[in-house]
Amino acid sequence: MEGVKVRFGSVNSGKMAVLAFVLHLAGVSVHALQFSPVAVMSAVDIPQSALIQPQELQSIIAKGTRGGPLILQVGSHVMYVQGHIPGSEYAGPAVQPEGLELLRRRVESLPRNRSIVIYCGCCPWARCPNMGTAYRFLHEIGFTNVKALYMASNFGADWIAKGYQVEK
Repeated sequence: MEGVKVRFGSVNSGKMAVLAFVLHLAGVSVHALQFSPVAVMSAVDIPQSALIQPQELQSIIAKGTRGGPLILQVGSHVMYVQGHIPGSEYAGPAVQPEGLELLRRRVESLPRNRSIVIYCGCCPWARCPNMGTAYRFLHEIGFTNVKALYMASNFGADWIAKGYQVEK
């Protein structure tokens, strides 16, 4: 289905998000799906130069340096409540219009060169519908210093299981 563009009209945003997620899990290139107002972009489309590894972010957090990056979780609220990166803020699931609106409201007053790290960890990197979408959205509204936390498997395997700090 590469290059196929599908438009959804009267389907509500929650159903569109579920459909995009299911198609993504099935291996369909969901960045080719277009539905208003959220077009899903795959995490694999984020440039390598914009990725930050878990151990690197953990090191930044451990130093406790003032003026560090704003860390935003752009996935499921349930996951955030169960455990999240210390100091991170919930910014809504980027695959849903409501999530992008929450993200926009959180960053709208920030300088466009503010250091931001986004993460999700809901599923394997290549299947995450939130990371690419959040990354693209932040760039579209003018942010120039955005990093995406690369978690190959998920938050449990790539953060918690490595013994990195978690807040609840």
